[in-house]
Amino acid sequence: MKSWPLARAHAVCFGIWAVTASPSTLFASDSPSALAPPAPAEQARLLDQVRDYARNYSRALPNFICLEQTRRYVTTDDNREAWRLIDTLTAQLSFFHQKESYKLVTQNGRTAKDASYRSAGGALSMGDFGSTMRDIFDPANGATFAWEAWTTLRGRRTLVFSYRVPRRLYALEYQGDRKDDVHRTKTAYRGAVYVDRKLHTIVRITHEAVDIAPSFPVRQATEVLDYDFVNISGRDYFLPLIATLEMQVQTYGGKVWAKNQKEFRSYRKFSSNAVIKFDSQELPPNP
Repeated sequence: MKSWPLARAHAVCFGIWAVTASPSTLFASDSPSALAPPAPAEQARLLDQVRDYARNYSRALPNFICLEQTRRYVTTDDNREAWRLIDTLTAQLSFFHQKESYKLVTQNGRTAKDASYRSAGGALSMGDFGSTMRDIFDPANGATFAWEAWTTLRGRRTLVFSYRVPRRLYALEYQGDRKDDVHRTKTAYRGAVYVDRKLHTIVRITHEAVDIAPSFPVRQATEVLDYDFVNISGRDYFLPLIATLEMQVQTYGGKVWAKNQKEFRSYRKFSSNAVIKFDSQELPPNP
């Protein structure tokens, strides 16, 4: 397959370009726990604390740059596990004054001729640094939350809350083979928020577009985004570590699945002369 339809899913209000994972991954756990759920009053208190954390997350981050490496795969609807690697993108991501910017550096190990990230085409994802969690917890968006489970995630005892945002804020965009063949829609969305029991920080967010119009080419759209401690200039911050995205697209030839696996590495403090050397653009995947 030399080319494939350009399909993008991105949340206009919270800045995420998503693609989908199966619904079973929305509440995936590393180690189930038989602990009793917190009392309702305790759940409400925890959610209030997490809401404050989400509201202030971006403002607490330093200006930084990092390397974002994305491996993109496709497969057909009748063979979901036979993912075929299409390409690998390496980009330099700058986070400055709470805004992200991307510079495409290489594609398949070759220097990119056009530095525009969107010039790579295909399924892209941007906006993982705070706007996702902030808008889930924005009271204006009317999200409802429910206790889901205890789990252990990367060695941390974690509380899992499911959520649903009823407002049609999640924007999906599909571009066919022609540049003028662009379709757009907005949907409600749902997912889960994983909260560290001791620190009350968000360590994983999942989201999934719901109630997509039957006529729209993108049939499913979700993302699983993990955060962990990253040291920048001697201080630890919770920052995106890895994201797995998938989407299902209805094309004239049948249903096609696309998967992006993104990894964030080489975080460092932003300065006018800060650079990341790309001596080895295609790094091995994180364990």
